Amino acid sequence: MKERFIQTFNIRDLLAGVIVALVSIPISMGYAQLAGLPMIFGLYGSLFPILVFGLFTSSRNYVFGVDAAPAALVGGILAKLAVENGSAAAMEIVPMITLMTAFWLGIMVLLRAGKIVRYISRPVVGGFVTGICVEIILMQIPKLYGGDTGTGELFHLLRHIVTTAMSSFNLLSLILAVCSIAVIQLGRKKWPRFPMSVAVMAAGVLLTVLLHIDRYGVRLLPAAQPGLPKLMMPGLGGFRFADLAISALTIAVVITSETLLASGGFAREDGYRLDNQKEILAYALGNLVAAFTGCCPVNGSISRTGIVRQFGCRSQWMSISAFLVMGVILLFCTGFIRFLPVPVLVAIVVCALYGACEFDLGRKLYKTSKNEFYIYLAALFGVLIFGTVYGVVIGVILSFLEVIIRAVAPPKSFLGIIPGKTDFYDLERNRDARTIEHVVIYRFGGNLFFANIDDFESDIEDAIQPDTTTVVADTGAVSSIDITAAERLLEFSEELKGRNIRFYLAGHSGKVNDLLRIYGAEELVRQGTVRMTVTLALRDAGFTPPYVMDGEDRENLIRQRLRSILHTIRPVDNTQAEMDWAFGQDSDRFKEELVREMIEHSGDASRGARPDHLAEALEKSSFGRLALMDEDEILDRLEMHLDELAGKTGLSRETIGEELEKRRDVVEEKLEHVDPGALRKLKEYRKTHGEALRIRNREAYQQMIRRRLEHLKRLEQEHPELAEKLRQLLESGKNGNGSP
Repeated sequence: MKERFIQTFNIRDLLAGVIVALVSIPISMGYAQLAGLPMIFGLYGSLFPILVFGLFTSSRNYVFGVDAAPAALVGGILAKLAVENGSAAAMEIVPMITLMTAFWLGIMVLLRAGKIVRYISRPVVGGFVTGICVEIILMQIPKLYGGDTGTGELFHLLRHIVTTAMSSFNLLSLILAVCSIAVIQLGRKKWPRFPMSVAVMAAGVLLTVLLHIDRYGVRLLPAAQPGLPKLMMPGLGGFRFADLAISALTIAVVITSETLLASGGFAREDGYRLDNQKEILAYALGNLVAAFTGCCPVNGSISRTGIVRQFGCRSQWMSISAFLVMGVILLFCTGFIRFLPVPVLVAIVVCALYGACEFDLGRKLYKTSKNEFYIYLAALFGVLIFGTVYGVVIGVILSFLEVIIRAVAPPKSFLGIIPGKTDFYDLERNRDARTIEHVVIYRFGGNLFFANIDDFESDIEDAIQPDTTTVVADTGAVSSIDITAAERLLEFSEELKGRNIRFYLAGHSGKVNDLLRIYGAEELVRQGTVRMTVTLALRDAGFTPPYVMDGEDRENLIRQRLRSILHTIRPVDNTQAEMDWAFGQDSDRFKEELVREMIEHSGDASRGARPDHLAEALEKSSFGRLALMDEDEILDRLEMHLDELAGKTGLSRETIGEELEKRRDVVEEKLEHVDPGALRKLKEYRKTHGEALRIRNREAYQQMIRRRLEHLKRLEQEHPELAEKLRQLLESGKNGNGSP
């Protein structure tokens, strides 16, 4: 903690602390009175609580002290209990409420309640903060023209503004307030680093001393007795513990939600992360200190934080400075308080609150996202009309509703290609994009579950044309599905198959394949409906670059030649191992099943098996066309079954071996043309596969290495450059002493 303060020391933070202490004088005194205490207790609440908060908080510049929401709640509790403001009973009960609030905040620390803020969206935060600021401004408006502070929610405050304007309006007070606001706002634009608020407050004192403006009906702050607060023991005042405890829980919830929301928003703006648990602990300790000095519950102050942020405050040296200045004021300077004009100081508070309002966020949301804009308004007016807690609850509920809406109806689009480019593009957003002939490519931007699988299917159905032969769903954004979606996908695939339309799911997380198997839709994985990329799905369906676009002249030789050149530069990227992605931990078992299937379909000796039957089996496996990496491993596995293949087909081991070697030539040549790093990927894959095989079956591993050496000897005669590259791969697959 000591190092944190040493490293962040800045003279601006000390100045900000002075400003906080000075501005806290009228604010804290007014809120203390609102909470049923003598006004001097507002200054007490701006002494030790702010110091304790500054020492324990993770916020860099958030201000803590007596504030509107807790004070108003305490005032409401006293009114309900029929306790007179400023009475001995109030001075006994209020600290007990503060102590119970500290207790509940401590419980929240143990329950790690700070995590709940993660589920509150940015529009909720913005609307909440703006609602609080507007509510406090409405409370303070009557004091600008000589009235008293308002209480309650929006309609009570508006009625209070009208009634006080009719009964206790003072023109000079309003002129002072308007001029103060104008000067502060002008200074904020022209000289943003100059402490205009302090200058305006000093001007107000001079007006009182020199011109005696109080003689013309301008209200001044009352005089305060000097001295530090004394320790006291809170009491129940004859009331039931349960009644006060429930009320204190409400206040603790308000403090947590309001302060975490606001301070978290300021932290994000300043580029650092807030430790929510540490923050709640700081709130608890601050209220504990406040309780034993006779104060009402204390809270983070949006208005005072807005002031210090204007002056570039970046550390809690501000809180230490404010503590020291407030201590000096309480000991030696309480006499000058009686010269401070109320309308001038309230104008300072109103300007700070207005600066903290997030109207810019509201305007931005209105232009970009109507749903989030309505959530912003709901949080704002929820606070104004129903109060702080209900405002947060309304905003959170709407946030969760928005999440549900987004999950049910995620972003969706249909994709095509642009001549001369290799990726797939949104047809609506790219006017040069064209669909591939006979193909529908549909991108779904969210998880699949019972509430949106109908939309998924209907979107695809609407896009299918009479000549459509292939549907590829780009499911790159899908990371989870439920059992309903899995069952429907299987049914949908079978339905399309019955209409001679091939259906694929491409690009999703491998965990989705696991879920498909768990939910009884393993057939989608086994038959190759799932593919690692859209390109591989198209390849399995028989579409390889250059793709033919709908409405294109097939005889246009210039375009064909251009696409052929591009294809030579960027062929189909087929260097991934799809089976590991598709089957996860079950991939070895499925590969063995696939090898058995290929042996079964490689031909029958009694019916005149041919060598090319094996190649056909590789091309037409139940999984579909294999990725090159997968095919390379399958060839290795087939080599371990030469005797079985010979018995099944009636062909000699040498003939079958030659056929496998020809196929391996095809794989290696294709990989060589994919990209410069393709053979290196093959090296890494062969090394991983070889190590696993060596552990499971050393004899089979030795046989595989022997066959690869024979393969290299033949390639040295036919393709020496490729042979040299593959020899390097084989050497890197050996162990440290150079032996297999």
